[in-house]
Amino acid sequence: MSSVTKRIGVLTAGGDAPGLNAALRGLAKAAQDNYGIEIVGFYDGYKGLVENNARLMDRSDFSGILHEGGSFLRNSRERPFKDEEKVKKMVENYHAWNLDCLVVLGGGGTNKRGYWLTEYGLNVIGLPKTIDNDIYGTDITFGFHSALEFCTDAVDRIHTTAASHQRVILAEIMGNSAGWLALYAGIAGGADAIILPEIPYDIHKLKDHVDKRMKGSDSKFCVIVVAEGARTMEEADLTKKQFKKKRAKEGISAAHRVSEQLNAISDYESRVSVLGYLQRGGSPTGYDRVLATQFGVKAAELLYKGEYNQLVAAHGLDVIAVPLADVAGKTKFVPKDHLAVVSAKQTGICFAD
Repeated sequence: MSSVTKRIGVLTAGGDAPGLNAALRGLAKAAQDNYGIEIVGFYDGYKGLVENNARLMDRSDFSGILHEGGSFLRNSRERPFKDEEKVKKMVENYHAWNLDCLVVLGGGGTNKRGYWLTEYGLNVIGLPKTIDNDIYGTDITFGFHSALEFCTDAVDRIHTTAASHQRVILAEIMGNSAGWLALYAGIAGGADAIILPEIPYDIHKLKDHVDKRMKGSDSKFCVIVVAEGARTMEEADLTKKQFKKKRAKEGISAAHRVSEQLNAISDYESRVSVLGYLQRGGSPTGYDRVLATQFGVKAAELLYKGEYNQLVAAHGLDVIAVPLADVAGKTKFVPKDHLAVVSAKQTGICFAD
C-alpha cells in the first residue's frame, strides 16, 4: 500500500441505470479499505464538477446501497464542453480538491467527455454504464442486464394480451443508435419481428410477415419489438443530425410510426406500448450487482497503481482496462451478422430487411 494518500473524485453522468450505486460501493470499499484512497463525491454529474457541488465522502456514504437503483450522487446531462468557462471551472475544481484522478460512471457521452478532460491534463478513469450496451471496447455494460430483464417481462405480458385479443402489438424499447436491448429482449420475449437502427426496415416486408401470422397460421396475433432509433430503408443513409431533425418534424415515436405505416396498408389495427423510463428504473439484477462491483474494484486497482486515462471493460470473463483514447466517441453497433441476429432469423424472427 502506498504511503502517500491519494484522493479521487467520482461522479455519475448521463441517464441513470441500475447498478450505479453498486459500482460506487465496489469502488469505494476497495479504494478506501484496501488502498486508503480518499473519495470526493460530485453531485449531479459534470454539473457538480462545474459548480463544485461536492463533499468528502466517508465509508457510511457507500453502505446499504448495493441493491438500490439510480445513483445517490444523482445524474445530469450537463454538456460543459460547449462553454469554455465551464471547462475552466471543472479543471479548477479538480485541482482545488487536490485530486489525483476523476472517476466517471456513465455511457458513451460521459466517457467521451472524460477523455476530453484528459486533454486538459486531468487524470480520468471511466466505468461503462448504460442500458443500451453500446459502449465501444467492452463486451457488456452494467445496467443492460437489469433493463433486459424488465423488457423481457414486458414483452411477455404484451404477448399474452396480443394472443388473447388476436392483435398486433408493438413494444417500443430504448436504443437510439444501437439496438442491443431491443434485439435481446425481442429474442428472450419471443417476438415475431424486431426492428433495429442498424437494420433498416421495409414496411412491406414487415406487413408480409405480419400477414402470415394473422392470416396464414393458427397463431393469429403478432408481437413486434421496435428500437426507438429504428430507420426505414429510405432513411438508411441519413446522418445522425438529419435523422434527428426528420423525427422531430414527424413528432411521433418509432413504434407509433411503424404502427401507422402498417395500419395504412393492412386491414388490421396495430397497437403500441412505449416502455419508456420504466426500463431504466428499479433495482439492479444480481448479475448487474456483481458486474458493477467487479468494475468498481478494478477501477480502485487502477487508481492504486496510477494507471489513469483508462476505461474499465469486460472482455469475456475478464475485467480489463482499455485506453480511453481508443474508445472515446465510438459506438458499439449491432453487426448485421451478429450471432444473436443470425439465431433470431433462424428461429423465424423477421427484421423486415
